[in-house]
Amino acid sequence: MHTEIRQRYNAAFTVEKYQAFLNTMNTAYGEPVTFRISETPVFVPGYLRDQLMQGVEDICRVIAHPGFVAQTEASIPAGLRVPNEDPHTVFLQLDFGICKGADGRLTPQLIEMQGFPSLYFFQHLLASSYRAHFDIPADWNHLFGGLEEAGYVGMLRDILIGGSRPENTVLLELEPEKQNTRIDFWGTRKHLGLKVLCLSEVKREGRDLYYLDESGKRVSIERIYNRIIFDELDRRSDLPREWNLTEEVDARWVGHPNWFFRISKYALPFIESDFVPDTHFLSDLREIPADLDRWVLKPLFSFSGQGVLINVTPADLHAVKDPSSYILQRKVDYVPGVETLDPTDPAKCEIRMMLLWNPGWERPKLVNNLVRMSKGEMVGVRYNMGKDWVGASVGFFEPIVS
Repeated sequence: MHTEIRQRYNAAFTVEKYQAFLNTMNTAYGEPVTFRISETPVFVPGYLRDQLMQGVEDICRVIAHPGFVAQTEASIPAGLRVPNEDPHTVFLQLDFGICKGADGRLTPQLIEMQGFPSLYFFQHLLASSYRAHFDIPADWNHLFGGLEEAGYVGMLRDILIGGSRPENTVLLELEPEKQNTRIDFWGTRKHLGLKVLCLSEVKREGRDLYYLDESGKRVSIERIYNRIIFDELDRRSDLPREWNLTEEVDARWVGHPNWFFRISKYALPFIESDFVPDTHFLSDLREIPADLDRWVLKPLFSFSGQGVLINVTPADLHAVKDPSSYILQRKVDYVPGVETLDPTDPAKCEIRMMLLWNPGWERPKLVNNLVRMSKGEMVGVRYNMGKDWVGASVGFFEPIVS
């Protein structure tokens, strides 16, 4: 997006550099990456950086407000409330589509947000690998707040492991070895030494959770770095388990499941910002907008874009059986703002601002970012099959001049 640096990067790009870069990515954590990685990072100019930062601040102001918990009580589905909830989320992801503003320049618009972990270690590897194989300006960074690698990894260690030991901390998933994002699990294990565990391997005795190590020794579980989505858990009735997550135990959640529901599409109608499109609960809608073609219908309780209707009709709205479970959000149009080697085929992008909120901090802290690049109608693999300069990426941000 930064014209000068973009042109310089594109001019120096070679397929050989890209293949060497991919080799680094595919060997660093012991297994090849299972999704496509873009040929390029994104260079975020100062004015767009400032807008993204303001959008983050506007949203954090709502989430950190003392009334937010009461405001989002109805977001947790019946039967899925987990006991021992933390007073605030530990993880916060804010996804902004990059669009064109009224002044013709690029501007961010929030698409979705999650109170759930993201690819904290994979994204750092990705940025470091781009820097190792391509000419990235030394003072442009993917981390925020003056963080460097040691401080970033140390912060994640404090949050995930805390005062416990790595072997007593588990990254919990459903068959983690089959998950598309498993490369981040292996990175977390490599850097922190924690145990990556399937729910089926968790043993329970009263309020105590444990697992059996390679020698059959019982190891207590003190902290749970949760990566399980209830949508996926509901579809896995075949998976044996001694614990269903909603039963009270003595292990501490790192990323409490209730916050996945609180910080979600459910919270969008409560946020007012120039960088958050108008959003309404369908149940609050008094009349159908005259420009319905400029709105998107989204189910509140879905994951990875499932059930989203882009081209909405009045019939679609009338067909919804439970309007309280849907939102209507003003459509945003991603702009193809990233010049590729083919000047007639630029790419769109979505930037995820990744935050952490350690107990004791007054507010969440912005630490890293994630970029998804697309040339299709939507961001996602099925819309970008056979295309290049699309897929997973990261943003390098123009430094703030003091």
